[in-house]
Amino acid sequence: MTPGLDIALLVGAAVLLVAVGAVRLSSRLGVPSLLVYLALGVAIGEAGLGIRFDDVELTRTLGFCALIVIIAEGGLTARWSALRPVLGLASALSTVGVVVSIVVVGIAVHLLLGLDWRLALLYGAVLSSTDAAAVFATLRRLRLPPRLTATLEAESGMNDAPVVLLVVLLSHAGWSHPWWYEVGLVCYELGVGAAVGVGAGVAGTWALRRAALPSAGLYPIAAVGITVLAYAAGAVLHASGFLAVYVAGVLLGNARLSHRRAILGFADGLAWLAQIGLFVLLGLLVSPGRLDAAVLPAVVAGLALVLLARPLSVAVSALPFRVGLREQAFLSWAGLRGAVPIVLATIPLSERVPGAERLFDAVFVLVVIFTLVQTSTLGPFARRLGTTAPAEATELHVETAPLERMRADLLQLEVPPGSRLAGVHVDELRLPVGASVTLVLRDGVGFVPGPDTRLKTGDSLLIVATGGVRDAAERRLRAVSRRGRLARWFGEYGDEAVG
Repeated sequence: MTPGLDIALLVGAAVLLVAVGAVRLSSRLGVPSLLVYLALGVAIGEAGLGIRFDDVELTRTLGFCALIVIIAEGGLTARWSALRPVLGLASALSTVGVVVSIVVVGIAVHLLLGLDWRLALLYGAVLSSTDAAAVFATLRRLRLPPRLTATLEAESGMNDAPVVLLVVLLSHAGWSHPWWYEVGLVCYELGVGAAVGVGAGVAGTWALRRAALPSAGLYPIAAVGITVLAYAAGAVLHASGFLAVYVAGVLLGNARLSHRRAILGFADGLAWLAQIGLFVLLGLLVSPGRLDAAVLPAVVAGLALVLLARPLSVAVSALPFRVGLREQAFLSWAGLRGAVPIVLATIPLSERVPGAERLFDAVFVLVVIFTLVQTSTLGPFARRLGTTAPAEATELHVETAPLERMRADLLQLEVPPGSRLAGVHVDELRLPVGASVTLVLRDGVGFVPGPDTRLKTGDSLLIVATGGVRDAAERRLRAVSRRGRLARWFGEYGDEAVG
């Protein structure tokens, strides 16, 4: 390996580890982690360690790749039972709300900053999309009603698709077709993108259910690969790949798939990696020396967005639905921006639109300022509005507890054909104190076994064992699998030397 590559790996690994550690620090300080990642990028850039990076095309490409992963994770973790009641409202926010936001912000910056209409509407289009990473990371730490959380998460997953199309259209040199053609093109891309997502999700679910992959680690790779395939298929058909990714992710995430928890864990890890890489890269691209001149347009555009465009877009989108004023107020304030507007700002920058560099700087400053303000006030604002979920007993914390923190291990045991485990009762396993069979999966149905539950061929057992007795539990299970329930009568205690 060349010395340059070694140094790049050293810097990259160091930044990644610092970013991972910064997640815990940012949660303690109440600072959004995305701001920490942006700061890391600025710190290693031209104003810090002196690394100069100005490749807009590469940033745009890698940014789109990161958004694919982030949106896929959002779809995989979305529960259909929570998404279905708010699908209409979320769709309205992602379409009608986007148009209203673009128009309002465009008019405001045109009048207040004196920008030409094309650049003014680009400001509105770039800022109209809420950020999936920021929304997912922030809302999951708050105690909110499922309806509000599902609405905001669904909106952030779906509104990237129409916004990308509009930013691309506005970034082109001129309008080569009449307005009705452009509207029809947007409708085509969204409709076909949704259809591609449904097709990929259904086909992927069918394939994963029937696949007999040799390793459990291949299922998460295949699931994420299906969502990326949905994006690529949509792009090839000149449709919305982002919408295809989200729809395919929702279908896969709500299907009964083998190793589902592993799939979600893998997608979550990839999404974190994508967020870290994306924010650091965007921080590396920005030139701090130009940011002073971007403060005024950022504040003007941000105030127009937060105080005018977002509330009006929520009010218009909510007209056909029964949404209270308090919920509308919270939806207005919780329209968080993050990496997505910065990535979208690279599109006119790469197309060399006049004023695009100032647009990029203003969007960067706006994201930093308003993310810090909105995320820090979102919880108190929800409590002031009375839109928090019903209070729970403070000693009750329902979560999937990490086994590492409990100093325990999760063992999985299969009962294959010919095993002496078949016919053995659970209490006849005589597991050591600290180990217990917690779940049996039989014929696709899981149940909690009792002491007199008889094991059958084909059963899958989940066994929780504390760290101190794990080895003893494994030896005991091997002994019974060799000798059956009478293992001790044959002097078989599961010693490693026996067998």
